[in-house]
Amino acid sequence: MPFVEYNHRKIFYRTKGKGKPVLLLHGFAENGNIWNEQIKSLENKYFLIIPDLPGSGHSEGLEGKASLEDYAEMIKVIFDEVILKNSKQFCMIGHSMGGYITLAFAQKYESLLNSFGLFHSSAFADDADKITTRKKGIEFIQKNGSGPFLKASVPNLFSEKTKNEKAELISKLFDLGKNIAPYVLIQYYEAMIARPERVSVLENFIKPVLFIIGKNDNAVPLEASLRQCAVPSISIIHILQDSGHMGMWEEEQLCNTYLENFLDCH
Repeated sequence: MPFVEYNHRKIFYRTKGKGKPVLLLHGFAENGNIWNEQIKSLENKYFLIIPDLPGSGHSEGLEGKASLEDYAEMIKVIFDEVILKNSKQFCMIGHSMGGYITLAFAQKYESLLNSFGLFHSSAFADDADKITTRKKGIEFIQKNGSGPFLKASVPNLFSEKTKNEKAELISKLFDLGKNIAPYVLIQYYEAMIARPERVSVLENFIKPVLFIIGKNDNAVPLEASLRQCAVPSISIIHILQDSGHMGMWEEEQLCNTYLENFLDCH
């Protein structure tokens, strides 16, 4: 399996296809398999790079505390070792926490991106209520472990329509995250709590930014998502009417079309 090394840890990634490079970055309690249907749709036209974040999937976890900036530096290692030999720029698409990392990367390495996308994600920092919720999550994980925490939280990531019509997706998402060590989930939560607002990244980025938004997203509410869409110079905005936080599964074909159109044009 292909790995890069970051902070003395092996970080797994996959590559598929040929063409313009596109890095797909998963979110909290997931791994790169979250993108499998998008990979099938895009691999005939693009060079896709799909890493597992430290501690998720096949990647080893980092020691001690970790920040979103650490994860962004991990992406820089992948760029240097995997992408740079083919291209000096790439597009980065991040889901949820992967979007927070995308923004952290864009803040430091803007010149390496020809565009980026926020998939159910936000440039705003956590507000007080969100921080309280995450801290309660940390306490629950410490007491009960990863499995019980995900059993309780995963259903909330889907719209009511999805829960009624595609209930199997709940189990599928749970299976992606159930073996992640509790300390890794806590690292992720603490990194998200500590992240700063990055609206200025959107303001300063003069190339295209894609926003894919779930109308029924409980994790990144519609109103907050729409507020950030007006910030970049070039915004491409899609609202998924029947999705919560997992549009790449809930409205798979629409998401594939939106991604392909964005990548074709930018």
